[in-house]
Amino acid sequence: MEVSVIRSSSQAKISKTELGCRDLGFCFGKSNDKNKIFSRKPNSVCFDSQISRFRKAGLRFTLKAVHSDPILESKSPATSKSLDRLRLFVGLPLDAVSDGNSVNHARAIGAGLKALKLLGVEGVELPVWWGVVENEMGKYDWSGYLAVAEMVQKAGLKLHVSLCFHASNQPRIPLPKWVTKIGESQSSIFFADRSGQHYQQCLSLAVDDLAVLDGKTPVQVYQGFCESFKSTFSPFMGSTITGISMGLGPDGELRYPSHHKPAKSGTITGVGEFQCYDTNMLNLLKQYAEANGNPLWGLGGPHDAPTYDQAPNSNSFFKDHGGSWESPYGDFFLSWYSSELVSHGNRLLSLASSIFGDTEVNVYGKVPLMHSWYKTRAHPSELTAGFYNTASRNGYEAVAEMFARNSCKIILPGMDLSDEHQPHDALSSPESLLAQIRTTCNKHRVEVAGQNLASGAPGGLEQIKKNMLGENPIDLFTYQRMGAHFFSPEHFPSFTEFVRSLSQPELHPDDLPSDEAEATESVQTSSDPNIHLQTA
Repeated sequence: MEVSVIRSSSQAKISKTELGCRDLGFCFGKSNDKNKIFSRKPNSVCFDSQISRFRKAGLRFTLKAVHSDPILESKSPATSKSLDRLRLFVGLPLDAVSDGNSVNHARAIGAGLKALKLLGVEGVELPVWWGVVENEMGKYDWSGYLAVAEMVQKAGLKLHVSLCFHASNQPRIPLPKWVTKIGESQSSIFFADRSGQHYQQCLSLAVDDLAVLDGKTPVQVYQGFCESFKSTFSPFMGSTITGISMGLGPDGELRYPSHHKPAKSGTITGVGEFQCYDTNMLNLLKQYAEANGNPLWGLGGPHDAPTYDQAPNSNSFFKDHGGSWESPYGDFFLSWYSSELVSHGNRLLSLASSIFGDTEVNVYGKVPLMHSWYKTRAHPSELTAGFYNTASRNGYEAVAEMFARNSCKIILPGMDLSDEHQPHDALSSPESLLAQIRTTCNKHRVEVAGQNLASGAPGGLEQIKKNMLGENPIDLFTYQRMGAHFFSPEHFPSFTEFVRSLSQPELHPDDLPSDEAEATESVQTSSDPNIHLQTA
C-alpha cells in the first residue's frame, strides 16, 4: 500500500506506515472473545485532525518529503495481473448488531473502518442474522444493519453481506423466537443424529419445501427475507454492497452439522456423524430406497459408522480396506446423502440468484474445508459432512456444477492452513483438499473467494498470500475477523505488513525507511477538500 497525503501544492509520500496497536485499546479493549469489540472510552473520537490523536489510536505515520508527484513503483507483468483482481475485505464482529437491533460498540467499529480504509482494505463483511431481523414472522427490522451500512458507506469502503439463516453459540445469536417456539413442539424441523440428539442451530434441509413454519415452507420464508433485504438496501446495492453470501447451513456453510460436538481436550478431530435421523430425512431416505428397489436400505444410516470423536478405524464403515463405504450399500447411502445436500444448495442459490440477479452484486455460497482424514482413502470427515469425496471419486464435481448452474461464486475457508501445522495423527491435508476444490471450480468456471479460519494460525498470513497470489489468484479474500484480538499489538502490526506486502511485493529503494530526519505532518479528515488520501 502507498498512501499519499497532499496539502494544497505541497506533497509528501508516506514511505512507512506503522500501526502500533499498544494504545489502540482505547477503542478496542481486551477480551477473551476474539469476535467482540469493547470500547473502554465510549466518548473518545478516533482519527481526529491532529497527528497526536492518530497516535492515541495506534496510528503513527513517518513521512519522507518529495518534490514531485507520487510515482507508483513498477511491478512485473505477472504480479500486476494478479493484483489487478485482488480485493481484500475484513469481517466485522459477529455481533456487530445485537438482537435489540442496535449497533454494538459503534464508535470502536467506526474507528476500525477508518483504520482499514487507511490501510487500503477494500471493504468489510457484515453478518446479517435471521434471528435479529425477523423476530416476528414476516416483520423485518433492518435498522441496526442500515446503520452499519451507512457507516461503511461514509468510510468509503465496500460491503459484503452474509445472510445468516443459522444460530451462533459464541456470541449467542439464536434463531428467530417464533422459529424456536415451533421447534419446541416440532423437533423434526431440526437435524438429528443416530442417538436422536437434535441440532437446533439451523433447520434440517429436509423441510425446505414443507409447510412447517406456520403454514409456510422455509424456502418461502427465506425468499421473503431476501426480498425485504433487497428492497430496504436498494440505495446501497451495487455501489456500497458488492456481494451477498447466501446462508446454506451450519455456520452458513453448505454441509450437514456432522462435527457440532467439539473434540475432547487433547484429542484429534473425529470423523463426525451422519445427520439423517430426523423424521423428514428418514422419510426421504425411505422413498429413495424404495425407488431404487432396496427398501431395507432405507431404514436408517450406516450401523457400523463411528461416533463424533472416534477415528476412522474404530468401526468398519470407514476402514481404508474392506470398509462398508465401498460396498453397494455404502455407495447407495453416500450418493443419496450427498445429493440431498447438493439439492438443498441448489434450492437456496437458485432463490438468491433469482432475487439478486438483476442487481449489480455478486452472489456467493460457502463450502467448508473438511480436511481431517483427507490422507485416508475414505475421507470420512467429508463423507459425514455430505461430500461424497474419496480417493477414487471427486465429490466436488456436483457441487461446482450446481454453483455454475446458478452463476454463483464459491467461498472457501481455511486458506490460512498448511499441512505442516496439522496434527500428524489426523492424516489431514488442507492444502491438498483446497487444491482439489479449486481445480474442480476452475474446470467448471466457478470463481473462488477465500477466507481464513483463525487469525492465529501458525504461518497463516504467508499461507494466505500464497493462496491469493498463486497461479490461479482469487478475486476476493475476507480476513476473519475484526475484534479485540484483530487490533491487538500481537496481531495488527503483522496484518498491516501483510496488507502492504500484497500491494508492494518489492519495495523500491526510494521507499525504504531513511535514517535521515523525517517530517511529521498534520493529517486532517477527508472533509477538508485540500487533502486527499490515495492508495495504490
